[in-house]
Amino acid sequence: MSLQFNYRHLYYFWVVGHEGGMSRAAERLGMAVQTVSAQVHELEHALGCSLLKPAGRGLALTEAGQEAMRQADQIFQIGEALAGRVREAATAPVVRLAIGIADGIPKPVVQRLLEPIMEEPHLRLLCHDGEFEGLLAELALHRVDMVISDRPPPPNPSLRLYSWALGSSPIAWWATPALAERVRAIRQEAASLAEALSHPEVGVLLPTGHNILREGIDRWFERHHVRPRIVGEFEDSALLTTFGAGGLGVFPVVDLVRHDLAHHGELRCLGPCEGVVEHFYAITPQKKIEHRLVHRLTQSSLARPAS
Repeated sequence: MSLQFNYRHLYYFWVVGHEGGMSRAAERLGMAVQTVSAQVHELEHALGCSLLKPAGRGLALTEAGQEAMRQADQIFQIGEALAGRVREAATAPVVRLAIGIADGIPKPVVQRLLEPIMEEPHLRLLCHDGEFEGLLAELALHRVDMVISDRPPPPNPSLRLYSWALGSSPIAWWATPALAERVRAIRQEAASLAEALSHPEVGVLLPTGHNILREGIDRWFERHHVRPRIVGEFEDSALLTTFGAGGLGVFPVVDLVRHDLAHHGELRCLGPCEGVVEHFYAITPQKKIEHRLVHRLTQSSLARPAS
């Protein structure tokens, strides 16, 4: 924060600007006109430019003054709300939970995994998206209470982290009705769904290589000795689904969120990606969990220690 000028001087200028003149501002402030004028001049001197100019019997804002007024409006609106916000924070029994979410995790899955705590009164949930390694660093520094990811943390003697399996979901292939019809026609001649998805007329959308799910899908195609025509790769699962719903290509979806595809319009499931399962983990900085909401999540019916 800049300390080159006095914020009280800024307040006097703000009142003058809204009142349109020194006399009316002085009356509102209960001060002498000369005092208000001197305070505004001090602000102009600190900023190095004129903020007000004569306009008839009153004053108008210069271009610099207009910008100063916009900034002052924001500052004093926040200031007026400060006391109430502080009192609310001091008296409300807020239960804060900060969670890091690996960017490859489908967001509807996160909502499902957090259902055991969503009825908590006065819950304040802070969710941070990010890359897996960066989130582990945030966890180690206690900037988040836990991380939700599709993999447990790698062994690291200097970074003791613990993971808990929150659940898992098989994978299926989805497409728009037109593309699904094309795949159905190709399957009449193909030996498997994987072979049909590798046909030159069918494009496939996949997560990027940083997503552990990509490894399982690649192995699925390898087991069937076929290579798909990849037309798109996405780090963000929501973006992948959006382009898939737009007809760019066939795309994989975890079964856990199949009902959440409804808002994308009519989509059709082509069949399972056999043997490919996405796992979900809660990662904590210590084995004995102190945060009661994290403890509730790791003790839910789906969760069990993974390391």
